[in-house]
Amino acid sequence: MSITQRTWTGPSAPERLNLLREAKSVAIVGASDKPSRASYFVATYLQSSTRYKVYFVNPVVKEILGQSTYTSLADLPESPDIVDVFRKHEDLPGVLDEAVAAGAKTLWLQLGSWHEGVAQDAETAGLNVVMDRCVKIEHARFHGGLHLAGFDTGVISSNRQILA
Repeated sequence: MSITQRTWTGPSAPERLNLLREAKSVAIVGASDKPSRASYFVATYLQSSTRYKVYFVNPVVKEILGQSTYTSLADLPESPDIVDVFRKHEDLPGVLDEAVAAGAKTLWLQLGSWHEGVAQDAETAGLNVVMDRCVKIEHARFHGGLHLAGFDTGVISSNRQILA
C-alpha cells in the first residue's frame, strides 16, 4: 500500500478553537450505540461536557444514549454547525455531499481520517475542514481538560470553563 503525501493544511489551533466556540450543534455521522466505539465515547463527552446540541446520524440504530437517531443529515431539524465523521474513507465524498446539502458549516474528520479531495471539495463549497483530529480531544484540550498530547492533566482548578 502506498502512502500519499499530505499537502492540505488545516486550520491552526486558534482557528480550531474558534470553530468549536462558534458551534452550537454537532451531528455525529456514523454514531454507534456500542460503548467500545470511539463515536460513542465522543458522544458521551459532547453530551455531558459541552453546550452543543448533539445529533446522532446512523441509518441502522434507532437510539443512542437515550436519544433518537437520524437516518441522514437531511433529516436533522436544523443545519449542523459541525459534521463529525466516523465513516470509512470511501464513504467520505458521500458524507461531504450530504453535509453541503444540509447547510453544515464545518466538516470534521476524526483521528485517522484524511481525504485531500474531500477537503478541497468541502472548502470549494464554503465549508471549514478539520481532518485527522478528534472533536473531544480538541475541545477538552482547549478547555483545560487535556495536555497537548491528549492526556488528563490532573489539574484541579476552581476556575470555571469558559463556554462562550
